[in-house]
Amino acid sequence: MCFDLDSRPPIAPIAGGALDSEELTLTAADGTELTAFRARAAHPTGAGMIVLPDVRGLHTYYEELALRFAEAGVDSIAIDYFGRTAGLGRRDEGFEFMPHVLQTTYAGLTADMTVAADELQKDGRVRALFTVGFCFGGRVAFLTPTLDLGVAGAIGFYGWPTGPARNDTPAPADIASEMRAPILGIFGGADHGINAGVVDEFRRALVAAGAEHELVTYEGAPHSFFDRTAEDYAEQSADAWQKVLAFVRANTPEA
Repeated sequence: MCFDLDSRPPIAPIAGGALDSEELTLTAADGTELTAFRARAAHPTGAGMIVLPDVRGLHTYYEELALRFAEAGVDSIAIDYFGRTAGLGRRDEGFEFMPHVLQTTYAGLTADMTVAADELQKDGRVRALFTVGFCFGGRVAFLTPTLDLGVAGAIGFYGWPTGPARNDTPAPADIASEMRAPILGIFGGADHGINAGVVDEFRRALVAAGAEHELVTYEGAPHSFFDRTAEDYAEQSADAWQKVLAFVRANTPEA
């Protein structure tokens, strides 16, 4: 699991920054209903963010993260992955996620992200669409510049960029030549799974493909360091958040 059950984003709320938020039921093109959480910015910048959770699906952590993005001027929507196998609803601490993770498919994930993108863009507030994902969702986020979502950039926190996955998603490094938008990858230097060799393999693939990218490794930080409860990594988390916001600003065109 990427986070403890009491994990929350390490970002201070901004009073009055979010206009409103709501839980939604979206319907993907294949007829699947999925739960989502949308947060709208009080002062929109034209950027929109699809938040892609870890293996738990739509957890409180990701709802709060959507709110933090909205407070920063970025309309956001966090989605659940498991409508096809677990039905609607948020995923609480008793949810046995792994059997459902193993039943996800690249086609299903793409359909879910597509309807989320449509929801974000339907009112004309979003000019530049982004994705951000964590672990399982980080790998998916790295893949979104190869899809027909029209993303302006993709951000992955400790998403596995090489090798096989728990489902049929391709390795981002293997299809780097198909990427049509910049990548921001954020990793922990003490992550025993996604080690320096894995990150370097991803970097080499992106360089060979001529894909715009920035890969950042925080030395000494473990997997899932971006967490309010991980006080030892507060400085790294603060820097990562500023890099995310700068990436979004740099890739959002002026009105």
